[in-house]
Amino acid sequence: MSDVRFHGRGGQGVVTTSKILANAFARTGQFGASFPMFGFERRGAPVTAFGRFSDKPVREKKQIYTPEILVVLDPSQRKSEAVFQGLVPGGMLLLNDSDNTINVSHENLKKLGIIDANKIALEEIGLPIPNTVIVGAFAKMSGLLEIAPCCDALQDYFSGKKLSANIVCVKRGFEEVELFDL
Repeated sequence: MSDVRFHGRGGQGVVTTSKILANAFARTGQFGASFPMFGFERRGAPVTAFGRFSDKPVREKKQIYTPEILVVLDPSQRKSEAVFQGLVPGGMLLLNDSDNTINVSHENLKKLGIIDANKIALEEIGLPIPNTVIVGAFAKMSGLLEIAPCCDALQDYFSGKKLSANIVCVKRGFEEVELFDL
């Protein structure tokens, strides 16, 4: 089982990212559970979501205290102690940031993925909503998913031109994420 914690701000698609990934895992015959934790429900407020992905049914739907993978959609949270809390040794971090220098560190962090998902989203969908770019980057960094089920999962959330544009976002996230072993 892979425990993933997502951090961001309201309006960035943090919860939707987790849901799309759970859907993508289900499309491969695996199992996924996605659930949010909200403080103040408003645009710009901190949001945390959780995802559990496994080849066996996922029955546990509680907060993840010891994530193996961290996904940070809001670059201002990259050095937050709350983000790194409980990260297991050998953990991974996927960071949405325009600065691709390695400017984060944690004793348990082994792999880092950096992508300017806001820039790609602006170019492809006209809005700085990085969630679908992050889905593709997650698949590449984690090695847990191929790109096809990630693109197929979008059909449950988008249609028409929005679907096409978001598929491009997923593909660009997969291709453009920069990976670093630490």
